[in-house]
Amino acid sequence: MKKLTKEEQRKRRRVRSRARMSGTAQCPRLSVHRTLTGMSAQLINDADSKTVVSVNSKKDIDAKADVGERKGKVAVSYLLGKKIAEKAKEANVSKIVFDRSGYAYQGRVQALADGAREGGLQF
Repeated sequence: MKKLTKEEQRKRRRVRSRARMSGTAQCPRLSVHRTLTGMSAQLINDADSKTVVSVNSKKDIDAKADVGERKGKVAVSYLLGKKIAEKAKEANVSKIVFDRSGYAYQGRVQALADGAREGGLQF
């Protein structure tokens, strides 16, 4: 049997978790994508196959905001979570389903979730 790479393992986890969750207009799915240099997140209404709100760490982040003890990429992820929560409020969204896309819930993914919760999103 062929040994799976880490990316293939993550994709399998992603497919398994996506089979059990789905976003609606009232409760969209917060999908996270992580790369080595940045992060992006989007709120997706799966019923209509539409992206409600999206943010990207390269374009939408002001690095001068207060992040507490966080440093580096984790701080950027935290700010990304706060930014998507702010945009979601403008789009009248308060409840979401968190889709970590097969990534472990630690580090940058956890910081994004913490920022979104602090910004007012419920999941």
